[in-house]
Amino acid sequence: MLHPSRFVVAFLLLAEVNSHRAASAPTPADSPTASTPRDYHFDRAISREVLENYLSRSISMEGLLNGRGDLDDNIRMLKETCAKFIGRALCLWGGEANLMHNLDRAREQVPKVHAADPDMILQACIFEIVTTQVDQVPVPDWAFRALGMPAEKRNFRYADMLDPSGRHKDHWRRGQSVPDVSRAETQLWFYFLGASYIDLGIEAIHFGQVELMNGNDRDLAHYARVLDLIRRHAATHARRHMILCDAHVPHGGFLRDGHLLMDFHSFPLRIKEVPARPMEGILELGFSDGLYGRSKGGITPSGWSCDHLPYLVEVDNWGASRHPGQPGQGGIWVWGYDEITWFAHLDQKQRGDWLRYAWDWVRRTDPAGHLEMPGSRTMRSPLDGRHWYYANRPSPAVPQGLGDEAAIRAIWGADTAP
Repeated sequence: MLHPSRFVVAFLLLAEVNSHRAASAPTPADSPTASTPRDYHFDRAISREVLENYLSRSISMEGLLNGRGDLDDNIRMLKETCAKFIGRALCLWGGEANLMHNLDRAREQVPKVHAADPDMILQACIFEIVTTQVDQVPVPDWAFRALGMPAEKRNFRYADMLDPSGRHKDHWRRGQSVPDVSRAETQLWFYFLGASYIDLGIEAIHFGQVELMNGNDRDLAHYARVLDLIRRHAATHARRHMILCDAHVPHGGFLRDGHLLMDFHSFPLRIKEVPARPMEGILELGFSDGLYGRSKGGITPSGWSCDHLPYLVEVDNWGASRHPGQPGQGGIWVWGYDEITWFAHLDQKQRGDWLRYAWDWVRRTDPAGHLEMPGSRTMRSPLDGRHWYYANRPSPAVPQGLGDEAAIRAIWGADTAP
């Protein structure tokens, strides 16, 4: 039998051990109880450490600021998961006739997000599409002045944004084309969008498939010019006097005279299906055109150098094949779906396990890479008619929520080391 005095000593030692375990248990790295909170401070330039702190807490929230989902519940989810980089928050694909209405709505909503967390970066998009509706948008005098063009009272001109050779005209469908960045009208449009976003409080812009738009800009002089103009506007009008630019870069990124044009890169995950195991998907180095190990390095817009620019990989969307739910559809289909629709068809435990697997695989395979969590994303699921993915927990506000926010919070909460 244990002597009473020894029992007291053993009890005290056990209490001390349990106390130590509780103190060292994983907590969200950005919560008030975190022992080493991450640094999210930047102004005019951003260090690699701070940039990667943001990328490590990135979540795709497509349409957050343009009417997709319940704004209050989305803000709740973002705050509770400790998200910091909010990807595709203002995500407008064509539909330029409604642009000004969307900007007005975002102008009211951005302050609500920043009131919840002033450190959050909200991202908008300038995509590889322009439609005939752009003819309905007036060109403001300030946009003409910024590009050194004489001001005139007119609207933007769709026809003047297209490649004169006809390349990529009606690329998406009739009246929906890929703009040519070498055209002055395209640069005017891009600058107008970028400056308008910055004035709303946006601090990051995703430029989509940039390689579709630079067929006449092989030395990248035109892209360098328009990005410089947008950054100049940010230097005097942005919340922290800079704008973070990124794009999908299948060939590793835009590098000009040793200088990187983007602040970070991004690309789809490129998930490889495993036909022998129903609905299984894995990540594999060298599969398809995955960016792993291929992000170009150089001098960043903030002035620091790197061998490989940090990048995000996202659970991307593009549609469904002719045989959704079936393997062997070729290309980059995952069981006949795009990545987000395939992911949404897994059950909740499988989704949580797969996010943990992908998080660990990306970090182990390429330290420059960061998994962007799925939060809100368009999907195309012909078999059951679903059109949107929500990570929110199910509630009257988000009845179609799939509840993946708990898995996201757990993964980030266990990640205590930058």
